[in-house]
Amino acid sequence: KQWYQRRVRDEWKANAIGRNGKTVREFLEKHYTDEIAASDEACIKLTVRALLEVVQSGGKNIELAVMRRGKALEILDTKTVEKLVEETEAERDAEAEAKKKAAGKS
Repeated sequence: KQWYQRRVRDEWKANAIGRNGKTVREFLEKHYTDEIAASDEACIKLTVRALLEVVQSGGKNIELAVMRRGKALEILDTKTVEKLVEETEAERDAEAEAKKKAAGKS
């Protein structure tokens, strides 16, 4: 299992535990920004992207729960997770294609 965690005093901005935790943590360290932190949606998508680095079969093997200060824990349903995975994979593929085109022009 993986875990994404943010602490109040920025002692940890992102963390991952469990099998492949190191790989996920390194991905989060590389890609986490204050701009992403400002948006719940961006944080969730970054988490999905990080998990896709180590999880096979896309959304079928991902469960997500979102914790917000002063609010109840929100467990995302399977349909929502699969939609996030599809969006994230499409964005990742578009980025890869753009890099290919840019490299071809150089």
